[in-house]
Amino acid sequence: MEMLTEIRFLLNFKMDSYSPMGLIIIGQSELREALKKPAYHAIAGRVELRCHLPPFARAQTVDYIACHLKYAGSEKQLFTENAISAIYDFSGGIARKINRICNICLIYAAKNNKNAIDEKMTADMIECEFA
Repeated sequence: MEMLTEIRFLLNFKMDSYSPMGLIIIGQSELREALKKPAYHAIAGRVELRCHLPPFARAQTVDYIACHLKYAGSEKQLFTENAISAIYDFSGGIARKINRICNICLIYAAKNNKNAIDEKMTADMIECEFA
């Protein structure tokens, strides 16, 4: 939160004559909640645009994973339906968690010459990495 105070001071610099910079602040829900506190009303008032990415539904999670695989150059679905269900159940549809779980599973699969990621592999990776 000290950083928010510093940012406020930077944004105040010569505010009357010109705007010295544009600023993009990206954070998790804790940042959104912090900006609601009275101590941060000054900086919250300078925010021009707010965007919140809510958790994905299961179908959106399927599309999200497929889209990332396509960007990576894979046209086939590497995750089984049960693996995607395990990913969704653990992540709650939060993109950051989906990315971490999928990355760990993909690294493990590549290291072990696996062509598909199933529910057991996903569950094992979740247990090993997030327990």
